[in-house]
Amino acid sequence: MTDHPARPETVDLSSCDREPIHILGAVQPFGFLIAVSSDWIVVRASENAPRWLGHAAADLLGLPLSDLLDAETIHLIRGHLQALRGPDAIDRIFGTPLLPGGPPFDIALHVSGGSIVIEAEPSVSEHLNAGNLVRSMVGRIQQTLGFDLFCREAVRQMRALTGFDRVMIYRFDPDGSGVVIAESARSSLDPYLGLHYPASDIPKQARVLYERNWLRIIADVNAPHIAVIPQRDPEGQPLDLSMSTLRTVSPIHLEYLRNMGVAASLSVSILRNGRLWGLFACHHAEPRHISLERRTGAELFGQMFSLILESREREAEAAYEASSRTLHDRLMGALASGGTSLENITSFLDDIAGIVTCDGIGVWVNGQVTLQGATPTAEEFTGLVRFLNRTATSRAFATHAIGDVHPPAADYTERAAGLLAVPISRAPRDFLVFFRREIARTVTWAGNPSKPATLGPNGLRLTPRKSFEAWTEVVRGQSAPWSAAELRIAEALRITLLEVILRLTDSAEKERKSSQERQELLIAELNHRVRNILNLIRGIVAQSRSGADSVEEFAGVVGARIQALARAHDQITTTNWGPGSLHDLIALEMEAYLGERAERVVLDGIDVLLEPQAFSTLALVIHELTTNSAKYGALSEPAGRVDVAWRRDPSDALVIDWNESGGPAVVPPTRRGFGTTLIERSIPYELKGEADISYELTGVRGRFVVPARYVRAAPAAPAPVPRESVHSLEAKALSGAVLLVEDNMIIALEAEDILATLGARAVDMAASVHDAMRLIEAATPSFALLDVNLGSETSLPVARRLSALGVPFAFATGYGESFRIPPELGAVTMVKKPYTADTLRRALAAGAVAA
Repeated sequence: MTDHPARPETVDLSSCDREPIHILGAVQPFGFLIAVSSDWIVVRASENAPRWLGHAAADLLGLPLSDLLDAETIHLIRGHLQALRGPDAIDRIFGTPLLPGGPPFDIALHVSGGSIVIEAEPSVSEHLNAGNLVRSMVGRIQQTLGFDLFCREAVRQMRALTGFDRVMIYRFDPDGSGVVIAESARSSLDPYLGLHYPASDIPKQARVLYERNWLRIIADVNAPHIAVIPQRDPEGQPLDLSMSTLRTVSPIHLEYLRNMGVAASLSVSILRNGRLWGLFACHHAEPRHISLERRTGAELFGQMFSLILESREREAEAAYEASSRTLHDRLMGALASGGTSLENITSFLDDIAGIVTCDGIGVWVNGQVTLQGATPTAEEFTGLVRFLNRTATSRAFATHAIGDVHPPAADYTERAAGLLAVPISRAPRDFLVFFRREIARTVTWAGNPSKPATLGPNGLRLTPRKSFEAWTEVVRGQSAPWSAAELRIAEALRITLLEVILRLTDSAEKERKSSQERQELLIAELNHRVRNILNLIRGIVAQSRSGADSVEEFAGVVGARIQALARAHDQITTTNWGPGSLHDLIALEMEAYLGERAERVVLDGIDVLLEPQAFSTLALVIHELTTNSAKYGALSEPAGRVDVAWRRDPSDALVIDWNESGGPAVVPPTRRGFGTTLIERSIPYELKGEADISYELTGVRGRFVVPARYVRAAPAAPAPVPRESVHSLEAKALSGAVLLVEDNMIIALEAEDILATLGARAVDMAASVHDAMRLIEAATPSFALLDVNLGSETSLPVARRLSALGVPFAFATGYGESFRIPPELGAVTMVKKPYTADTLRRALAAGAVAA
C-alpha cells in the first residue's frame, strides 16, 4: 500500500475530549513566519526568517516591522487586515516584494490571540488565474447527473489542479468512521475506493480543526521542522498556529504517512451546514509543494463543491419531504374529519407507515399494544416502551442499532434492528414507533478497525499502525440509518398529533363536528401558502446572491425584500387574507424604507383594493422601485421627488404611473440584476399584466397595468389618525432588565439586539416556562416580551405570573389573529412575527409598557 486518506494532525491522541493540541512552535521550511503585536513590533519569528530578511534570528524579535518590510508592503498588509472578519478569518496577498527590488512573495495573514501572524513564501510564476480555473472546474461538476458521477468528476478536477498522484473524497459516517467514496489515482497505485476507516483514525479534536481551517498541506514529510522563537510569550503562552498556512504537524502523523509511502499530502475540507462532511485527501509519492495561489484555488473549489453538494442533498431531501408531507396532510385531514381519539389512531397505521420508510410500526396507547409488519413481539415491545420512557426526551428518538442502547433488543434484530420513536402524549408517554429490519453488510476496512494503533515507545502517545491491508468485517445488528429529513418528518408528525389531534380529542363533540370542514380547508390552504412562501423566499435568496458584492450587502438586500413581503402579508392577514389597500401598501413601504424622506413621495389616485396575489407581487415591485430610487434615483438627492399616480382605464384595469424627478442624471443599468427583473417581469408573469420602465435622463419612469380581476373598489376611508412623533415614541423607550421568552435561539438573539436598541439595560433570555419562572423569581423584570408558542408548551403561565406581579408585557406570535388572549390577562399588545425595532417600538408606544 502506498497511499491513504489524510490522518489527524495532532500530537496527543489519548484524549479525544481535549482541545486540539498542535505543533504550536514549528513551521514547514518552504516559507517563514513573523508575528507582530498591535504596535507592529516583531514578537516572534521562525528561525529561517533571517534567510529571507537578512537579519540574525535574535535581532528580529525587537525590531519594528518597518525595519524589515517595505513601506508599500506594510501599507498593503494593513489594508488586508482591515478586511478580516471573524475569529478564523484568513486573507492572502500574491506576488508582493517584501523588500525594495526584492523577489515577490505570497503572503497569508491571520490573527492569533493578541498577535498578527504574517506568513510568506516565494511566489511561483505560473500565470495562474485561479478564479477562471475554478469557475471552469465548477462548470464541469455542475453538468454531472447523480451523486457518484458528481464526486468522481470532482476528484478528477482536483487532481488536475493539484497534480497529486492520488485524490480521494473521504466521507465521514455519523459515528465518526469514514469511507472513500470517490478516487482519481495514478494507474500504478492500488485503489482505495470503498475502503472504510475507524473513527480513531481522525479523532474528534482533529475534525474540529478541519472545520475551522479549510486547507492543510505537508510539502515534504521528511523536511526539518523550523522552530518559532521564542517558544512562549512573556506570559508563558505558546503561539497558537491552528490557522497557520505553514504550520507543521505531529511527528506521529508524519510517521504515519511514511508508513504508507506518502511523501506529501494536501487535504481540503468539505462542509455541510458548517459541519465537517468529508475531505478531499490528496497524496503524492514524492515531495510536492504547490503555490499558495494554486492552493487557494483548491480551497475555493472545495468551498464551491461543498455548496453544490449541500444544494443537491437539500433538493433530494425536499423531494422526499414533499412526498411524505402529502401523505401526512392526507392523514391529518382524515383524522381531523373523523373527530378521532388517540386510541383510534391504530385505524390509520397503513397511512402512517407511508410517511416514514419503515418495515414495521408499533403503537402504545394507554397500555394497549398494536403491531403491524416486522416488529418485536408484544412482550418485547412493552419492555422497549419502558426503556423509551426512561431515556427518550419529549422529541422523536432514533437509533439504527437498538441493541447498542437496549441490550434485550439484540435478540430480535432480524425483525427490528432500528427504531424511530415518536412520543404522542405526556409522561408516562404513549408512543408511535417505526421499525427497520437488520441490514447485514460487508465492510472492508483499511486494517483491523479494532486495533488501529498500539502503545509504543512514546508512552501515552499512540504509535501509528504500519499495516493498511484490507480487512473485511460483516456488520450485523444495524438497520439503515435514519436521515435528517426523516427525523424532521417524524417531529412534524409528533407536533401535529399533539397540537391538532389531541386538541380535537379534548374539545366538545359539537365543536369537533363544526370544525371538521374548517380543519381540512385550513390544512390545504396553509400547505399551499407555506409552499408558495418558501419557494418565493428561496428564489429571492438565490437570485439576490448575484448582485451582492459582500455578505453584509447580500444579507441587507435579502432582509429588506423579505421584510417587504412581511409588511404586505400583515396587511393582507388583517383582513383574513382579503384584498389590501393600494394606498396603504405604497405608503407603508415608503415609510418603512425612507423614513422622513417619504414626504417627497406624492401619491395621487382614488384608493383601490388588490387581491392577495396581486398585493404581494406589487409589494415587491414597489419595494424595488423605492430602494433603487433611494440609492441611485430621485430620492438620493435632497431636491428629488417621486410622483405615484393610479387610475382605472376603460376596461377597469389598474394603471400605475411612477415618475421620478429632481434627482441625478439617469444612466441605464449595464446589467440586469434580480431587482430589475422583479420590476420588469413580476406583473407580466404573475398577473398577466404589463410593466414598462424607461430610463430617461431626467428621471426613471414606469407604467404598470394590473388586470381588472385583481382590483376592487375601496370603501370610503375613515378620517386619518394623527401619527405619534418620533419624540413621543422615544419617550416610551425601555429601561432596566427585560425578560425575553423565546425558544428559537436565532430569533432570541435578534430580539435581544432589538430590545437593547430600545433602551433595555439588560436582556435575560429563557427558552421554556421553567427557565422564565426561575428568572422572574430571581429578579423581577421591568418588562417582558413573550413568544406565545414554546414548542410543547405556551408562555401563558409566565404571562399570568407577570400579571400578578404587575409587570407589563407583550406577546410575540406568528399565529396572527388566531391566538386569543385569555380574558383574565386583560388588554395585552400583540406583536406579529417577523418584527423589527420599528414595529416593536410602535407596540410600546401603543401602551405595552403601561403598568
